[in-house]
Amino acid sequence: MEMNNISNEDLWFLDSGCSNHMCGKKDYFSDLNDKFRDSVKLGNNASMAVMGKGNVRLQVNGKTQIFTNVFFVPELKNNLLSIGQLQEKGLDILFQHGRCKVFHHEQGLIMDIKMSANRMFVLHAASHPLKIVCFNTIIEDMVQLWHCRYGHLSFTGLKTLQQKQMVNGLPLFTSSSRLCKDCLVGKQQRDPFPKKSTWKASQILQLMHADICELIKPISNSQKRYLLTFTDDFSRKTWVFFLAAKSETFNAFKRFKVHVEKETDTFIRGLRTDRGGEFTS
Repeated sequence: MEMNNISNEDLWFLDSGCSNHMCGKKDYFSDLNDKFRDSVKLGNNASMAVMGKGNVRLQVNGKTQIFTNVFFVPELKNNLLSIGQLQEKGLDILFQHGRCKVFHHEQGLIMDIKMSANRMFVLHAASHPLKIVCFNTIIEDMVQLWHCRYGHLSFTGLKTLQQKQMVNGLPLFTSSSRLCKDCLVGKQQRDPFPKKSTWKASQILQLMHADICELIKPISNSQKRYLLTFTDDFSRKTWVFFLAAKSETFNAFKRFKVHVEKETDTFIRGLRTDRGGEFTS
């Protein structure tokens, strides 16, 4: 069988009789549990030892696809993709007009394989193992480095450690021109919170406070899950509405507005909420 001079290492055969994905190259795995042991039975009743299980990342149609729970079988010459295992992952597989198409529910068509001359479906995919890279950086500002090491100790404190030889191995350094952002934030002051409001409504409906409680458990007999409250800042009178969903908040407010304005013969001039988004849902 000729495959246009592509080595077996780049071929993955779709097999409906294979119970698991299987790969014979250890380098293909992005992560591998080499302590896993099992055996697979072939069509001629021979068995092969499984020396691990892990994930394989393949480059298919310009996109990286991750195949999980792939058996590592060193004796295997051809890599196999299990049709059954693909279906268990929720993929849709269509065999039609000499092609095999594999669809993902979010990504759409991820594989389109043409049937070969000997009626096999062979995926040409390059392995894309995950390479772990460790980067090394060098901090040129030694003062900033030791400033962080000693819990953001001031430069004066560092000089004291250096001059009195209180620390072995502390290098000689001069004052740094950089400002520590963490120290600046930590030294910022904040005005105290007022204990009482500086302004209070002088008339009814001049300011209304609205809030909605969290999900009530268990729900009421009428399937209500939330409580919506409107409180008048002047009289402190509170109205309560029972809601089945947060999306009903705005309609409840419109009903309340018509009712309370007709009852008091005045208009709501301000509505204050915690900006939770209930009225704009």
